[in-house]
Amino acid sequence: MTSTWRLAKPRRIATALAAAQTQNAGGWYVAGESADVGRTESVARTIAGREVVFWRTASGALVAGPGACPHLGALMDRCPVMDGTMYCRWHGLALTEDGDHGWAPYRAQDDGVLIWVRLPTAGEDLTDSPALPVRPPLVSSVVAVINRPGRCEPRDVIANRLDPWHGSWFHPYAFSHLVVDDDASDEHTLVVDVTFRLSRTWGVPVRAEFSCPDARTIVMRITHGEGAGSLVETHATPLGLDADGRPLTMVTEATIAYSDRPGFQVARWMAPLVKPGIRRTARKLWVDDLAYAERQYELRRRGESLL
Repeated sequence: MTSTWRLAKPRRIATALAAAQTQNAGGWYVAGESADVGRTESVARTIAGREVVFWRTASGALVAGPGACPHLGALMDRCPVMDGTMYCRWHGLALTEDGDHGWAPYRAQDDGVLIWVRLPTAGEDLTDSPALPVRPPLVSSVVAVINRPGRCEPRDVIANRLDPWHGSWFHPYAFSHLVVDDDASDEHTLVVDVTFRLSRTWGVPVRAEFSCPDARTIVMRITHGEGAGSLVETHATPLGLDADGRPLTMVTEATIAYSDRPGFQVARWMAPLVKPGIRRTARKLWVDDLAYAERQYELRRRGESLL
């Protein structure tokens, strides 16, 4: 492997991170994958320090709102949902998508892969919908989502992906021959040539671009090579603080694999067998990358970070 430490300049990464942090997220937060919320039971999550409950209407539309029951404050997790109405498990208070008993819903969106909720957020101008990247057609893609929590802030997750130079060193089992195209890159886009390893001796070379549509999201899109059009969306959602007062962030990563080659249809037909492998690889990468992100947070907490 070729040494990359001279190329991974702290100022260069910090400049890209600063540019990413100026991207307006519109108050939108990823809360999980679409399949997390069914039609018969509610799901409660803590997002940016707020309890939020999710359920679906009779037509399947996503509903989100404050997670505490307006009656006596019960956390409305795993509450029964019948014909789109949710009933609190403590006393059966009924809530609908229109709001009842002083309870008012939040704006929510299901984009077909992930679920989102909009919450008032300091420094962000609220938007009608999240800033989604252009995706390949989902009906022609293989989609796999993973979630993994870390003790860091969302910016540390984004900073990890804005340092592609660590890829072949920190993840030699997954990447090799990684080169950043300086001429094609700027503070908003990193262009990378990299080989995805299939085995110790075989790999697939591609060209990919990293960009941030909002301050809590970074997207890697394959632009040339096998699987052109495929992308990996990495979303960093702040949860709150742990018992020691340290921030918790949930990494939600959606891999949307696509190819216009006729043979890719086989992969789609075999999606139930292919998806576990995609998730396994993504989780392995994030075991390493969250160690990186958590270290960056710890250095910043101590006033020693260069980013």
